[in-house]
Amino acid sequence: MKLTEIKEKMGSLERVLEQDVARMDNRQKPWRADPEGEQIDFAPEPEDEKHLEPTPLAVSDAVYDDEADDDLADLGFAMGRMRLSDRIGGFFRPKMAEEMTASLNDEKADRQSSSHESLSPGQPIPHFVSKSSYNKFLAPGPTYIAPSSSFFFSSGQNSASLIDFLPSKPIADRLLNQYWLAVHPLCRTVHRPSFERRYRAFWADVETGVEPPGSLQAIIFSALFSGVVSMPDNVILMEFGTTKKDLVDNFQMGTETALGRANVIRTTKVETLQALVMYMIPLCRGEISRSHSALVGTALRIAECMGLHRDGTEYGFGPIETHVRRLIWYQICFLDIRTCEAQGPRPHIRADEFDTQFPLNVDDEELEILNPPTASGSRWTDMTLSLIRMEGNEMFRLIWVDRPLLEKKKISLTAMLGKIENFRKTMQDKYLCLIDDNVPVQHLGRQVCEIMYLRMHIMILHRSVG
Repeated sequence: MKLTEIKEKMGSLERVLEQDVARMDNRQKPWRADPEGEQIDFAPEPEDEKHLEPTPLAVSDAVYDDEADDDLADLGFAMGRMRLSDRIGGFFRPKMAEEMTASLNDEKADRQSSSHESLSPGQPIPHFVSKSSYNKFLAPGPTYIAPSSSFFFSSGQNSASLIDFLPSKPIADRLLNQYWLAVHPLCRTVHRPSFERRYRAFWADVETGVEPPGSLQAIIFSALFSGVVSMPDNVILMEFGTTKKDLVDNFQMGTETALGRANVIRTTKVETLQALVMYMIPLCRGEISRSHSALVGTALRIAECMGLHRDGTEYGFGPIETHVRRLIWYQICFLDIRTCEAQGPRPHIRADEFDTQFPLNVDDEELEILNPPTASGSRWTDMTLSLIRMEGNEMFRLIWVDRPLLEKKKISLTAMLGKIENFRKTMQDKYLCLIDDNVPVQHLGRQVCEIMYLRMHIMILHRSVG
């Protein structure tokens, strides 16, 4: 028996050596494997790609001097509804002014109005900007919410009481309904039936004068905070008689206080991490600063320490706990891409460093039946819209990996566009064929897909000049 095992091992070793020799002989062949294990095409460039070059004015990494303005470097300045900073698509553009000047001086792109045509060639265009307007350019927009570091560095013995931030139950019920309506369908982080049971347990503790556990406080306040942020200003004023800013500030402080009490930095509870991720989602919307990016990095390290980058089935977890862990992980993956696009320089999560599977395409109630499904359903479910976003986000991650290879001419533009087209066909066969456009949320799923396709093309082409 041992002799047979030795022979098998010797044969296996010989095959490995033969493969190594073959690889050494093929070093000069026009392909090699990329970090994702795929082949990189070194075929001749198509004619329409020969003159495309990445602009030297966009680089991956940033260097700031000691006199740099933190606020200006963080958010940039506003021009109408658009905000410009030295970060665009994850690239650092230290010569933004020079780029804009070059574009404005380009005769092909010259679009001067007739009112400026009468000016002499060397005469500057007159402009009048008041000091108050100048300050508005640099100030954060109305949707900007900066995270606080207080709950990271607090001792967990914050003197503030839960009652200081908690509204009455009817108001909390209204905010939770808003969360289910406006946040949960797109940014699914909880298993709804399980969360509703936890919500009832929370109020049972409050009504009997017992302080709920810190992790439970944190996840309830995170949901209420998300609900508030998603509501229009006029609706808040009409229903609650206060401004949206005051209500957002109250629930943000309540959430941060609860996270501090739950010892979020050293927690081993999935519920606390779940609350942290739910807290970050309404923060990472239109305007994202470096503090948001740092917070996402912290959440990622906590998640990895808790093993969320490994699928729950490997640990023998039940269907609901496995489902929740997958939800949390892929929301962190989304936040990783979202913040690196705004602040750079690159995603922290790599596709070959985790094996957590996508959540199953099933309704939440199906996970609570006696024999829960073990495979995704071929119909539109509660989970489908979130799955479309999650799979699109992972395609964005692949483009981030491939983009440097494109700049080094190790992969052709045509090959990258081919990957996007393959992704489009996969999404069509997997999800879009399930859509009934007469149902608003399903029609939204189709629009989300179309936006993602366009965004993928922009990610590849926006740095190319020719």
